Amino acid sequence: MKIAPVLPSESSLISALCFRSKAYWGYSEEQMEKWRNELRCSSEYILKNKVYKLTIEDRIIAFYSYYFLDTRSVFMDNLFVDPDFIGKGLGKILMDDFLIKIMSAGKNRILLHADPNAEAFYLKRGFTTIGQEPTSIPGRFMPIMELQL
Repeated sequence: MKIAPVLPSESSLISALCFRSKAYWGYSEEQMEKWRNELRCSSEYILKNKVYKLTIEDRIIAFYSYYFLDTRSVFMDNLFVDPDFIGKGLGKILMDDFLIKIMSAGKNRILLHADPNAEAFYLKRGFTTIGQEPTSIPGRFMPIMELQL
């Protein structure tokens, strides 16, 4: 198992992983198609942001990305695990790696918008829900979460 920066040439692999991982939660095919562009991780995005992959035997099985908001805050933009590996502790491994990176960069506040299915994962890691944002699905809200370090 290895964590390394994602290469711009891996954008299609990362995008496919996003899509598979989101679909794991049982969203309809119609809804998934509506989200296809939002779940795309372009080579430009990879060049502009901090994007890291977790690989096993050269297979990308998970990744996360973030960007700096200001001198003390970071926005975690993505954390996705391949459905074959969900529930095996890889999210925790990625989160630990992320925390090491941002603390060494002198940041002490993390913000993110969680899929409702992932809220419990972040709560277990010390995040608090500080708000909700409506989504494109009527009656569904995305938790806005924060972690102070």
